[in-house]
Amino acid sequence: MAPKYTSLIFLFLLLNSFSYSFGGGHDYHDALRKSILFFEGQRSGKLPPDQRIKWRRDSALHDGASAGVDLTGGYYDAGDNVKFVFPMAFTTTLLSWSIIDFKRNIGNELGNAVKAVKWGTDFLLKATAKEGVIYVQVGDAFSDHSCWERPEDMDTLRTVYKIDENHPGSEVAGEIAAALAAASIVFRSLDSSYSNLLLDRAVKVFDFANRHRGAYSSSLHSAVCPFYCDFDGYQDELLWGAAWLHKATRRRQYREYIVKNEVILRAGDTINEFGWDNKHAGINVLISKEVLMGKAPDLKSFQVNADAFICSILPGISHPQVQYSPGGLIVKPGVCNMQHVTSLSFLLLTYSNYLSHANHVVPCGSMTATPALLKHIAKRQVDYILGDNPQRMSYMVGYGPHYPLRIHHRGSSVPSVAAHSARIGCKEGSHYFFSPNPNPNRLIGAVVGGPNLTDSFPDARPFFQESEPTTYVNAPLVGLLAYFSAHPN
Repeated sequence: MAPKYTSLIFLFLLLNSFSYSFGGGHDYHDALRKSILFFEGQRSGKLPPDQRIKWRRDSALHDGASAGVDLTGGYYDAGDNVKFVFPMAFTTTLLSWSIIDFKRNIGNELGNAVKAVKWGTDFLLKATAKEGVIYVQVGDAFSDHSCWERPEDMDTLRTVYKIDENHPGSEVAGEIAAALAAASIVFRSLDSSYSNLLLDRAVKVFDFANRHRGAYSSSLHSAVCPFYCDFDGYQDELLWGAAWLHKATRRRQYREYIVKNEVILRAGDTINEFGWDNKHAGINVLISKEVLMGKAPDLKSFQVNADAFICSILPGISHPQVQYSPGGLIVKPGVCNMQHVTSLSFLLLTYSNYLSHANHVVPCGSMTATPALLKHIAKRQVDYILGDNPQRMSYMVGYGPHYPLRIHHRGSSVPSVAAHSARIGCKEGSHYFFSPNPNPNRLIGAVVGGPNLTDSFPDARPFFQESEPTTYVNAPLVGLLAYFSAHPN
């Protein structure tokens, strides 16, 4: 038997050994509905009449007032009450990509998914409305993190932070450009005037990011670090923004920019990571679609990088930075491991579709990675999240019979305004933080940071790395769940 087939059989046996199924399969469409619903619980600003998570109320209605601008709206990134624009923009990009690639699989949840994108883009348009200035954060993170209070009672500093030509931030501006460009594709057939507005702004923001190169982690270090400090540099966001602008506009200038800057902006670096900080694997997968379809031979190196990314995260031959727990979960060092699980799985799934359409496979040494294998690995990660794991626990709140009850989330853990109308101050909320009781408000659809390398999970608020949900965990999961709701087997 040829070595590559021996390795392939071994890999299938390895993946199947990670089986903890309840036996009844999963309701992927229900999980999809809940994963989108989660974003309504993260909304900031004036809530709309069709708000479905009823325990939330209006919050942060004066954001931006100190700077003479309207910065209301947008999303809280996680369990705190700060609006960090860098991860918010990445969330919006990935929600848009989920819709672009899996629109036909989303079914009757498409309207809610589009609303989730628009809640992000409406804010990004406000943040970029002033020529030569981009607002990149609302709220003093240190002040916020010293309190445990629901957003409706928030009285911490709502300091506004910005970048401009003298204080550059190419990584956050590049990500905003990517988000606006990706979202313009989503709205192209739904609202052409809004789509054009998004694309026009994306072009301007990218031009700003490229002309005034520099890291916001340097110019705003004391405000954004260590929370969303860009450890990987701004170069990848410039390529990422250009890639999405090329996809949205088909303008040759962006393709030429990608070719010209591929080496300068280090397209092949750290290929086995993808998230709010590091876009390299995503860039290579996104651009590879055209290469695989034979439309962009001058971008062949991106497909080579994408293939290398695939090989670097396969079970059994993984790079040391990508491990698998005994239960089969992807594990990478750092905070909130589930962000890696959903983002990397999203890339596996999208690339498998690109490979299928091009009738292509990925050679990985003695093994050949087929599109079917990549889908199998991605589905295994989704099933782990939904309950097929050693804890027999769904890591999505509200899905399945057993899920986290004490998530690290202020609004979820403090009694709602409806249940407790009197204000609950900064330090008064500590009582609820340390309480052993379940959270009084269920944040349906929230996916927590998840278990560690040994598959253990402490369902307790103080363990924020494991128990805190984030928007950028759910964004790529929307695409995954959409696909598997249409292709459960």
